[in-house]
Amino acid sequence: MPTKYIRLLIILGGAIILGIIFSQLYWLIRTWDLKDQEFDQTVQIALRQVAGDIASYNKTELPKQNLIQRRSSNIYAVNINSTIDANILEDYLIQQFEANSINTDFEYAVYDCFADNLVYGNYCKLSDHDKAFIRSVDLPKFQDLDYYFVVKFPSRESYLINNMLTSVVFSAITALSVLFFLYTMWIILKQKKLSELQKDFINNMTHEFKTPISSIKIAADVLASSENIETDSRLKRYASIIKDQNKRLNDQVEKVLHIAKIENDSFKLNLETFNPGIVLEEIINNEALKLESGTITYFPSEGEINIHADRLHFTNVITNILDNAIKYSTDNDPEIEVKLLQHDKSMIIRVIDNGIGISKENLKRIHEKFFRVSTGNIHNVKGFGLGLFYVKNICKAHGWDIAVDSTEGKGTTVDLIIYKNGKS
Repeated sequence: MPTKYIRLLIILGGAIILGIIFSQLYWLIRTWDLKDQEFDQTVQIALRQVAGDIASYNKTELPKQNLIQRRSSNIYAVNINSTIDANILEDYLIQQFEANSINTDFEYAVYDCFADNLVYGNYCKLSDHDKAFIRSVDLPKFQDLDYYFVVKFPSRESYLINNMLTSVVFSAITALSVLFFLYTMWIILKQKKLSELQKDFINNMTHEFKTPISSIKIAADVLASSENIETDSRLKRYASIIKDQNKRLNDQVEKVLHIAKIENDSFKLNLETFNPGIVLEEIINNEALKLESGTITYFPSEGEINIHADRLHFTNVITNILDNAIKYSTDNDPEIEVKLLQHDKSMIIRVIDNGIGISKENLKRIHEKFFRVSTGNIHNVKGFGLGLFYVKNICKAHGWDIAVDSTEGKGTTVDLIIYKNGKS
């Protein structure tokens, strides 16, 4: 994938992550505020009922204003126009809190107007959590009230968090997902950087090979044309080996360079119209020279056929397919068939061999870069695993398809599908 697309994906991913984070923070804060308002309203309803019960018990009237005041986030003061019995107050508080589902611990104190101080009442445990409580050292006294009691909820924060547990868990899962995404992106970028370094190294090394390969070719040609070589069969054979191996090395270098251009989107197809049957015959004749035994049989199609393609890349594609058929033959005795088939909308070049075949697991990966079918501990098959990767990319550039069917131990069939008027 081009670097600009990866950069765009990272920017979009970062924007999405920030959006998720801010939305989660917003909804957590919003949920907290709603839960706090709900808690406050429920507590005030319960305390109003307690104040009414005490007034009924004392047969007095409640103040018209400022009956209940929230003096802090977890402290409430209830103004009563009469004396308060602490024992009755505790019973009323527990009864009303349980009735309104306020299942959190609280403590209370009653103001003694005669002594001008708050008399601590008790710590009442209503929650299910079996934990030790810490009694408040002193509860606040309010100079603007005469007869009142104070209720404090020391575990208000944890109580609210427990009530919004679903939102907290969902936010935690989202946060973990975001962290996993960031870690994955970091791994991808790290792997891409390593891949770029590897690709640059291979490309640079391949370019460095071009000069010595050309020099070896010139030297081998001069050596082969020497009169002394013509009269010495041993030297002539060595000169021929040098030329053959130099050509093989040059072919591999060219393949790597072609693939580099494909990956960088910097290569262009030189399209021309030609008869694929004629090119096939030339390729088959050249490939047949590589055989020590075995045959390559060509079945041409009837009638004139022309395609619009890059002749060089077309030649390389067919050569790669035939090379594989020869390399993976059984006991170096290949029986290969090449068929040129015509259909209404397409033309198929079918290559059938009797080689070792490919397993179902390996068949899925044969077009991967550098992938080679395992042949156990035997390393008599030469190559870098670039052939079919190159073939796949050239077919994609032309709008062609390639299909491979293989049975382990029986052989492989490769179909190169060329569409006459573009892929439908």
